[in-house]
Amino acid sequence: MSDMDDLKTILVEIRDNQRRALEVQESQLALARDNLAQAGHRVEELLALQRQALSKVISVGRVAPPAIILCVLPIIYPVVRYL
Repeated sequence: MSDMDDLKTILVEIRDNQRRALEVQESQLALARDNLAQAGHRVEELLALQRQALSKVISVGRVAPPAIILCVLPIIYPVVRYL
């Protein structure tokens, strides 16, 4: 009977360890899901920021060339006029 009691004890320990392992896996899965949700929100925020930056770059690209030309013309005009 000692062998049966030992076997029963071992099986109970295995069952208990498996339950604990499942509990740990469930908590890790919940943590992974939370991290994934947070990463999704961060990606959305980053995309919004990139869209804003791109629109500002486009705005500067439309304004800068004419402004540069307006700054360079007064410098070129006297040189062309007196040559």
